[in-house]
Amino acid sequence: MLTRYNPFAALEAAFSPESRLFQDSVSKWLDSTTAGRPWTPPVDILETENELIVKADVPDMEMKDIQVELENGTLSLKGQRKFESETKEKGYHRIERSYGSFARYFTVPDTVDPEKVQAEYKNGVLTVTLPKKEIAKPRTVKVDVKN
Repeated sequence: MLTRYNPFAALEAAFSPESRLFQDSVSKWLDSTTAGRPWTPPVDILETENELIVKADVPDMEMKDIQVELENGTLSLKGQRKFESETKEKGYHRIERSYGSFARYFTVPDTVDPEKVQAEYKNGVLTVTLPKKEIAKPRTVKVDVKN
């Protein structure tokens, strides 16, 4: 028996009662576990002639909850955004932002001077500035030749 091709079959299936039941149950599960899911803050990495700059979006955090380290050529950004436990009392209807711990790791080139790395947290953005080492300029040294 031949079945006529229906290009809208997949679309119709997505809106079937069975599909909606599945989507609703998955959606409720995801909504209930948002607070415990690990999250990954987005970052931008910029390189200029003199430095590398890493910017991470980590809103609603305090600097004491953020850890920045440079060890063996690896920059690590770690932290924890704390979940407000009394959200039901505050009248929330939906919580989509992620909470909990995060960790990001980046390999840093040898040209970075680890002694001059600085971090700043302002307006929900963590900015890590990694200055490059000064490159030794070529120079000529006159050597005396003895007889």
